[in-house]
Amino acid sequence: MTAPADERVPARGARTPAVDPKRALSLARNVLDTEARAIAALAQRLAGPFVTAVELMLACRGRVVVSGIGKSGHVARKVAATLASTGTPAFFVHPAEASHGDLGMITSDDVVVMLSNSGETDELLMLAPHLKRQGARVIALTGNRESSLAQAADVHLDAAVDGEAGPLGLAPTASTTAALALGDALALALLDARGFSVEDFARSHPGGALGRRLLTRVADVMRTGAAIPRVHEDATLASAIVEMTGKGMGMTIVVGDDDRIAGIFTDRDLRDALAAGGDPRHTGVAAHMTRTPRTIEAGRLAADCVVLMETAPKVLQLVVVDDAGRLAGAVHMHDLFEARVI
Repeated sequence: MTAPADERVPARGARTPAVDPKRALSLARNVLDTEARAIAALAQRLAGPFVTAVELMLACRGRVVVSGIGKSGHVARKVAATLASTGTPAFFVHPAEASHGDLGMITSDDVVVMLSNSGETDELLMLAPHLKRQGARVIALTGNRESSLAQAADVHLDAAVDGEAGPLGLAPTASTTAALALGDALALALLDARGFSVEDFARSHPGGALGRRLLTRVADVMRTGAAIPRVHEDATLASAIVEMTGKGMGMTIVVGDDDRIAGIFTDRDLRDALAAGGDPRHTGVAAHMTRTPRTIEAGRLAADCVVLMETAPKVLQLVVVDDAGRLAGAVHMHDLFEARVI
């Protein structure tokens, strides 16, 4: 079957539209400038309603529900995600789906944030009275303070822009950027009001690099039990070499009675011992060990290991001790890499 003319692949050798570099760059700069000015103007208009909206969302006993359709719907999804990741429980509801059953997801304890540039989106206007009747509070974020949605809401946030970017001025650009920025402002104002900390943020992002750095403890990555290279302080150099080779950490921890740390015997110490001569079978490890090994507590952040290892002179291993100063484990730089802490 022959494809419609407008769907056919251009014939080989046919001319394709060309990009005018100067025009493309000029247009791009105009778009960025238009959107930047829209956000700057929005900042100047922030006033009491913004504070009221933050107070309403902060006092919410349920969830913040964010809704919108079309491009505003995409922005609403992002706003809901930002709220949820910064300490304000939130989720997105599609307004069309809400009128076909998903309205049951919203309770009287919730606050609903509706995004519509025109403020006349039918799907949102149809939902507003139902939400009000069941006791949910409504915040409207629109580009028209006189719109039907603005009038129906408990709080209206003005996200109006002078015009959209681009040569046609039709595609939602400046308006969606302004709405997104205003959503971010709400989320971060709430974050501050809740006293949301870096540690709280990490708990919301356990799979990210920040989460791993702030949540992973030394106890989570250290080697324990039989995996710890260790010899007693009465051991010979030969025994220490066997232990070092078998455990693959480039060192062995030297302990006294009760697992008290007596020292550490490393590859560097081994080279010095061999250079000094003597029979490893009859030479004690205590004579060549480093008596002040770097130690870290099991409850510390794994990221702290990096600081200790990088302090001159640099080392690749740390001895992990418990609160009483006894041997609890050992950490190698490779363990931190495998845990993706660094």
